Amino acid sequence: MTPAPLPYRVADRREETHDTVTLTLEPVGEPLARFAPGRFAMVYAFGVGEIPVSVSRIPDARRLAHTVRAVGAVSRALYDLRPGAQVAVRGPFGTAWDTAAARGGDVLVVAGGIGLAPLRPLIHAVQAEPGAYGRINVLAGARTPRDLLYPDEFPGWRRPFAAVTVDRPSDDWTGRVGVVTSLLGEARFTPADTTAFVCGPEVMIRATARALVHRGVPPARIQVSLERNMRCATGHCGHCQLGPLLLCRDGPVVGYDQAAPLLAVREL
Repeated sequence: MTPAPLPYRVADRREETHDTVTLTLEPVGEPLARFAPGRFAMVYAFGVGEIPVSVSRIPDARRLAHTVRAVGAVSRALYDLRPGAQVAVRGPFGTAWDTAAARGGDVLVVAGGIGLAPLRPLIHAVQAEPGAYGRINVLAGARTPRDLLYPDEFPGWRRPFAAVTVDRPSDDWTGRVGVVTSLLGEARFTPADTTAFVCGPEVMIRATARALVHRGVPPARIQVSLERNMRCATGHCGHCQLGPLLLCRDGPVVGYDQAAPLLAVREL
């Protein structure tokens, strides 16, 4: 972990949706330590501020890719960057998806909205080792069809099952409509031998995890990525506290057996 920011240059900019962009960053000098799927960086837009952004692709040992939705001043400034612009990046921070725990069993990835971004490098990692895992399922939900991330990658994820659903369909939408938990009945996995990876809005995480436990997936084998207001990213300021956890240090990825009692406390 590098607490001091290092300069990075925007090498590529890809518009994902009407308000979301993926920036591929390359170091100007020395790179940060290599990221693992699930970990995040603090990305600084000069003159505006910094925000935590999970890595959404790991092209190689030097470059990073971050998918950013323009929802505030800093994310809007990052969204507006063009190739050649510079940012400052520090990290990697937080805990990673524990893919080792999933080896030998089925994998279930459940994403809501922008939550697909931190799960994308996990999907790439497990699909790169097809013999190390059982069946791989990818379920994703979005508000509308125009909010779906990475639609061109889904055909390659259908081994054996990947599906998308939306809350509000457009007139030309012919796919599934409903919450992402409605897709669980179509996924192909053996609950007792499945490791689930879940990221999205907190209400979606709670509903998905409870549905998986009801189907027989052990809570300790459900990994969830939680979000709070991260500022220092080093566990000192306390803004990201969730009960006994400091999510920038102890998370964002935690087991549902640990997260369940915390998520059950309203406004915690």
